[in-house]
Amino acid sequence: MPERIVIGSRGSELALCQSELIASGLRALEPGTRVDIQVIRTSGDKITDVPLAQIGGKGLFTKEIEEALLAGDIDLAVHSMKDLPTELPEGLCIGAVPKRESPCDVLVSAGNLTLEQLPPGARVGTSSLRRTAQLRAYRSDLEILPLRGNVTTRLRKVSEGSVDAAILAAAGLSRLGLSDRVSQEIPVTLMLPAPAQGALAIEARVDDTKILRLLAPLDDPETRSAVAAERIFLAAMEGGCQVPLGALASRSGEQLVLDACVCSLDGARVLRCRTAGRHDRPEEAGNQAAVELRNLGASALLESLR
Repeated sequence: MPERIVIGSRGSELALCQSELIASGLRALEPGTRVDIQVIRTSGDKITDVPLAQIGGKGLFTKEIEEALLAGDIDLAVHSMKDLPTELPEGLCIGAVPKRESPCDVLVSAGNLTLEQLPPGARVGTSSLRRTAQLRAYRSDLEILPLRGNVTTRLRKVSEGSVDAAILAAAGLSRLGLSDRVSQEIPVTLMLPAPAQGALAIEARVDDTKILRLLAPLDDPETRSAVAAERIFLAAMEGGCQVPLGALASRSGEQLVLDACVCSLDGARVLRCRTAGRHDRPEEAGNQAAVELRNLGASALLESLR
């Protein structure tokens, strides 16, 4: 095994926390190996005053890290899987997908109110088109305001009264030890999460057999299969930050069940479906969901967003 492993990571508190989780796992597997974390600033980190959907492009939070990985400056990279484009650069692969945290969205609000309890006109912060569309479908009377920044910044804006509430990922709050700030875990029947939300991806070079061997024990096959189905659906719908869609897969016996949706920006139309396929063939459920939603009118809906 290598004497030293360098992990590439974004510099946010959450990204460093996630990278440290993987570093601790690697140190436990190879006690004699030094594991360091190298912070790499990405394009998405540099642009903080514009909603991601307006920026466009893929790999806003991964491109610079992947370039460092290909150049050999780092040995592996830890990403929030939902930030990782469905097509990886040639020469790179997902070496491990650890066990997933909760994939759900949560509400953090002043007064610890739930979505149902928020008064008409309450200001809810989120820059996610997916969250915005599904929230509008449920509570069109709420005012939705753009909200970017790291987890701490968004929580502070709720505390300071810049917004009355904010929607965040449950996994991020959990990893940072901030689950006590959650006012409500939003049911997936109301708000489907982003594909691969709550999951981490450990990216490595395809020819680095030593690192890939070391990463193997960190891989959770059930999580890998579920997020694969969600990301296959995402790729089939040609989705990204500009497309309000959600997906969540889970194992049921020998089957993988996938719930998926595509929404109009105003929330007036929310197309949903449930598909299933063999758990070891995630492409079955993922591709079928894309077919079913296109049959329901998703193609025209997506075209109107472009």
